[in-house]
Amino acid sequence: MHDFKVASGRSNIGLSNKVAGHLGIDLSETTIRNFSDGEIWVKFEENVRGVDLFLIQSTFAPADNIWELLIMIDAAKRASAKRVTAVIPYFGYARQDRKDQPRVSVTAKLLANLITRAGADRVITIDLHSSQIQGFFDIPLDHLYASPVLIRAFRKMNLDNLIVVAPDVGGAKTARSYAKRLNTDLVLLDKRRPAHNVSEIINIIGDVEGKNAIIVDDMIDTGSTFVKCAEALKNKGALDIYGITVHPVFSGNAIDLIESSEAVKKVFVTDSIPLWRESEKIQVVTVGELLAEAIIRTHDNRSISSLFEIER
Repeated sequence: MHDFKVASGRSNIGLSNKVAGHLGIDLSETTIRNFSDGEIWVKFEENVRGVDLFLIQSTFAPADNIWELLIMIDAAKRASAKRVTAVIPYFGYARQDRKDQPRVSVTAKLLANLITRAGADRVITIDLHSSQIQGFFDIPLDHLYASPVLIRAFRKMNLDNLIVVAPDVGGAKTARSYAKRLNTDLVLLDKRRPAHNVSEIINIIGDVEGKNAIIVDDMIDTGSTFVKCAEALKNKGALDIYGITVHPVFSGNAIDLIESSEAVKKVFVTDSIPLWRESEKIQVVTVGELLAEAIIRTHDNRSISSLFEIER
């Protein structure tokens, strides 16, 4: 019998139930309601005094998901939980991680401050938009990677003649790690962004002709950049084109774009964000077991580094 408890916000209850299932426990009973004006009210229906408590909540839009997490943390601390760990499968507002132009906010740092000041003792998250965000926290943070579960699922396709594609320079390091584990080469796309959520492919650095391409990225938002990358690869002679992305933000008509694209064969994503609509071109791989194991090891004060190993 585990001597810790796991509670969930409302943003991704499906994933939370999977985590609890892997742990062999039930989620702690929690009541979360909205007043008529939209304000959020949280109450833990079970005693959490002296408990090692893990709160699961992804912080994708709307901002209510962030507020809900902060209120849960505050309620847990006021209920005398011994330690509160915020388990954030998708850490939202992470794209604004530096002051790259005048008079803008660094929201990743702001959110880190809010979580810390609310009373969290520790954070567990998956595939931050940039690794530097770990340094924004003044509390311990465990940064997990979904690559083991995604690569394991992709290998079941039994594809040969592969090439891994980084959609931009910023994603080259991550794509290189996938290429190494898949024992293949790396191709880099050179693109520019004239405006938010708008991109233009300038050059393809590497040979893709006659190869099956895998575009690797941490998230897909509007889907336009991903589809443009796939079409550019197709025009250069690539065969089947796949996507591996951790966080399926899929805002606007992103799923429609992917479904209508003749260049895109299939996209592998995790359930860090629940899909608002299913698609035959989108395969969801759960990170429930990964988070469950991280929770157990965190509670037992054991290393989590072995979770990044990939079985061949």
